[in-house]
Amino acid sequence: MFIKELKIENFRGFSTETTIRFQNGINVLIGANNAGKTTILRALELLFSNERPKNLRTEDFNHSISIDDIISFSPKIKISAILVEDDKEEKYSNDLITVASWLTKIDKPYEAQITYEFSLPEKEETEYKIAMSKVDSNDIDVLWKEIESDFIRKYTYKVFVGNPEYRVSIESDSLKKFDFQFMNAIRDVERDLFSGKNTLLKEVIDFFIDYEIKTDANIDEDEKKVLIKAKKKSFTLEAQKLITSLQARMDNGKKEMLKYVEATGADFDNTKPTFDGKILDMELYSALKLVVENETGIKLPATRNGLGYNNLIFISLLLAKMQKDSSSEYLGSNSKTFSMLAFEEPEAHLHPNMQYKLLKFLDRNKSHEVRQIFITTHSPNITAAVSLDSIIVLTKKNDVINVSYPGKVFSDTEKDKKSKKYVERFLDVTKADMFFAKNIIFVEGLAEQILLPTFAEADHLSLTDKHISVINVNGRYFENFIKLFDTQNSCYAIPKKVACITDLDPVRKLKKKNSSEEVTDENGEEKSNWKSCFPFMIDSDGNYEYKKSSNMLTSIYQERKDDDLIRVYTQIEGSTFEYELILENYSCKDLISESVSNRTNIKKMMDSIAKDMSKEDLNNLIEGIRKGEFKELVKQYSDNGDASPFVKAKHIIAARYLKSIKKGEIAQELASVILDNIESTENGEEHFEFTVPSYIKEAVKWICQ
Repeated sequence: MFIKELKIENFRGFSTETTIRFQNGINVLIGANNAGKTTILRALELLFSNERPKNLRTEDFNHSISIDDIISFSPKIKISAILVEDDKEEKYSNDLITVASWLTKIDKPYEAQITYEFSLPEKEETEYKIAMSKVDSNDIDVLWKEIESDFIRKYTYKVFVGNPEYRVSIESDSLKKFDFQFMNAIRDVERDLFSGKNTLLKEVIDFFIDYEIKTDANIDEDEKKVLIKAKKKSFTLEAQKLITSLQARMDNGKKEMLKYVEATGADFDNTKPTFDGKILDMELYSALKLVVENETGIKLPATRNGLGYNNLIFISLLLAKMQKDSSSEYLGSNSKTFSMLAFEEPEAHLHPNMQYKLLKFLDRNKSHEVRQIFITTHSPNITAAVSLDSIIVLTKKNDVINVSYPGKVFSDTEKDKKSKKYVERFLDVTKADMFFAKNIIFVEGLAEQILLPTFAEADHLSLTDKHISVINVNGRYFENFIKLFDTQNSCYAIPKKVACITDLDPVRKLKKKNSSEEVTDENGEEKSNWKSCFPFMIDSDGNYEYKKSSNMLTSIYQERKDDDLIRVYTQIEGSTFEYELILENYSCKDLISESVSNRTNIKKMMDSIAKDMSKEDLNNLIEGIRKGEFKELVKQYSDNGDASPFVKAKHIIAARYLKSIKKGEIAQELASVILDNIESTENGEEHFEFTVPSYIKEAVKWICQ
């Protein structure tokens, strides 16, 4: 059995009825602040916890109710959960017995429901309507204050099971079979951790004492009881020696201590006080303190640990307690049947590696200590540690909370299965950040990832302030990630603006003279595969077939509507980001950094370019290039086509630059150069003229709107 759905209506940030779907095992809730993550945990707590008070306050209502509605009817909070049968569940299992009176569907898989309502009793409704109709104000806050002062104290809660229409109240002992543990983000682990005097540690010690007997499969239950009873008796006899020793040490002192008994008349009826006692093993738990022992044998109090370390110890003990509470051998009919752990921000006090390790541990042990786990987090490390199916994304727009399920956007087709596996493989910490960002820019490589924030600053925009993440997909793998956000194709997708910045990457291949001809190179290998080429080469040679773009992404999203949250941006004339950068900054020598191999030649070419340059000027520019295949290629380009010498010169300089760089290295240098230029401009110092490539400029402007 597991909780399949949670429905929340009018509770805190949830106005209209919202359904949250869970999976068996771990469920990780992520989203911005005030997106509803903690509210979901609190809703589960109201349903399944016996320890938390179930009465609510005025501020727990969603306050987006209209004035007309709040005058006409008293507001009500409603929370319900649907539990379903697990695939591996045995027939007539303890789970089924526990929720037998909750069933709404008896066929396999069975379904059960529990509903919490916080409302004004029906007998108070008439008085409520009269009072609210007399409030002379159109201010919604005034109406809520009226509820706070005169009616909230009259509100009551009810918990129903089964179909809520039948209003069947839950039995008082029914929830005792559920173990709901809630770990707040702000927690004081020392309170329950370091001494046997504290409840948590005392309970765990009592369960695990004599554990070798309790877990021995070769001993039947009656014999286990006999052996444990013998150990307890032996302990008591040994402890009695301590009592006798204490009494001997007190013999003379006792006479002096009690000498006033006779004088005060306390020895009437021939009685007098003395000392006696015995020690049980449970009474000595309080003498045990949790310490940390290092490899040299030095023992230090656990209070000397860091917060993160103690949090891990606390979590371990809590899981041990949950194991104890679910043990029918130990607790009999008082044992818990269904255990849940609600964990708010486990990253609090834990460094990234510990966060990752903790989640992996919980995932491995979910079928033993805890049946279902609910986690809220702001940590990409935790998100990267679980599967896509475990992730639930909450987004809030115009005060409405939207629930998305990244794992569900992929269908059962082989193509989608491969896409899902790809995303899960590459869901490292960097890429997991896309679930937390407000909007996203996907880029092909490291250069764009490094330079995008700098380009935004050059246009007086801040990706950081706008909570926009730049995600490098390491190639043309956009489609795998886009599925997560394509709300037009899946109701489970995450509604965020996504800009994909990609390259045109023009290509060409040799034409076949006839259908049966094999086009081969000098080694006899087929040459029919597409090869990359410069954009100025398009349609320059009749022996080749050309494509201006080899990138399918640019055509897939061309016909999408203007209100689509996904847009693709690419070059107009160029081929790659670096090519387009120089094409639009053809005379900016400051961009020719130290790692550019032909920087002297490229700078001379930049010096000689001009809008009114002649064919002769273009030839002189080309003459500065060393002899080789590239020089022959650009000479052929300069002698053909209708483009002006100026346009041709721009393309030649851009192509020369592209052939002279290492992409990762140049990106670092360009970011430094451009940032220095921005700072110089802000300080009123000399600076160089720089243009952000137009397609990137458009993408940044749109994503920041």
